[in-house]
Amino acid sequence: MLALVIKILWLTWSWIELAILTLCLYMWAWLPTHMTRPYFHRFFRIWCSMFVRALGVDLRLHQKNQNPLPKQFILIANHPSAFEDVGIPALFDIYPLAKEGVKSWWLAGRINVAAGTIFVQRKDRDSRHEAVDMMIEKLEQGKNIALFPEGGCFGKRINDTFQAGAFDISMRTGVPIIPVFINYEAQDVFEWTEPHTLLNKMWHFMSSPNDHANFIVYDAISPEGQTNKFKFAEEVRQQYLIWQKKYLD
Repeated sequence: MLALVIKILWLTWSWIELAILTLCLYMWAWLPTHMTRPYFHRFFRIWCSMFVRALGVDLRLHQKNQNPLPKQFILIANHPSAFEDVGIPALFDIYPLAKEGVKSWWLAGRINVAAGTIFVQRKDRDSRHEAVDMMIEKLEQGKNIALFPEGGCFGKRINDTFQAGAFDISMRTGVPIIPVFINYEAQDVFEWTEPHTLLNKMWHFMSSPNDHANFIVYDAISPEGQTNKFKFAEEVRQQYLIWQKKYLD
């Protein structure tokens, strides 16, 4: 009983802190760009970390890489839930790719815009090409990017195909890919399935009987020697299927 009371008090305080920072960032986000960058991106990562804490999730980074990770990279991950949207920026200094609809999210949309999040309409070819150009521009500026090659949130099982965008960018720029396999120990609780809403899932995270979220990092994958982006994507997807069998089956 005491442990439950302590948890409730901790989560309540965490939400109060998050609310205060959210309002501050939201107001800051309306200022001219030269008054928000580059500092806003740093506070965005702090905001994501505070969001993780407010959700009561025990976020754990497992470094399975045998070699040092490169300073610049394209991070990819499977996308079983909505939690990754704050979990990845909390752990990694990246500029994520998000669906266009995130822009309209209350408070969070404007914060993401100011933080430099890249947006795409997945079904619009011109939007996809524009997003690729923006990601390449970020890499040319020395920054890191992150995206989900499954092309959306398809639940805990790896999708039948990987979109080739990340692999095309890697081949064109020479920037290696860092694969992250995401495993929630309470798989069925964290998994995003219809008709759940974002608010539904946030409550599921907070009330989960197992709050462990494992973000498992493996060795960087070099694009050297790759000549076909689709073949490159499928090779990496096959590796994700191996990790799926290891952690989920």
